[in-house]
Amino acid sequence: QVQLVESGGGLVKAGGSLRLSCAASGASGIILSFNVMGWYRQAPGKQRELVATITNGAITNYADSVKGRFTISRDNAKNTVYVQMNSLKPEDTAVYYCNAAYTTSGLTFWGQGTQVTVSS
Repeated sequence: QVQLVESGGGLVKAGGSLRLSCAASGASGIILSFNVMGWYRQAPGKQRELVATITNGAITNYADSVKGRFTISRDNAKNTVYVQMNSLKPEDTAVYYCNAAYTTSGLTFWGQGTQVTVSS
């Protein structure tokens, strides 16, 4: 069973930056076994939405709302995926979840989430 542990959330003023980390349990390089990893977020009263994803071929994808402000990356040796969030806005306030998926089987793993709060 893979475990994903997020960290790096917190309270920041609008215009500030945060970097979230998602560490996957297992042998070094295990994150390469996932077809895709990503970050999602869920604000109060809203559905969970995609923020950014990165494939095992390092192809990235971003929600329109974060393009140009967020950057997803990974360190395979550390089994960690990051999202650097710059120019944060109050509407970025949400619980951010890490996701890892095997697209062939549909097997998906989720972290427990980390709160990001952006004050105006």
